[in-house]
Amino acid sequence: MLTKSKLREEIEKLPETFSIDELVERLIFIEKVENGINQSKKGDVISEEQLDKEIEKWFK
Repeated sequence: MLTKSKLREEIEKLPETFSIDELVERLIFIEKVENGINQSKKGDVISEEQLDKEIEKWFK
């Protein structure tokens, strides 16, 4: 979940003019990265071997 301070920080990184779509895209990306980091810290990950098997299924 994003915080107000994180939102302010990200808005400051944007150029002077930007679209709402650019802002939303950046915020979604940040949220996904933070979720991934939290999952990793909790040990909620799969092995590289499991990942390879999943990827194989996608391309069949």
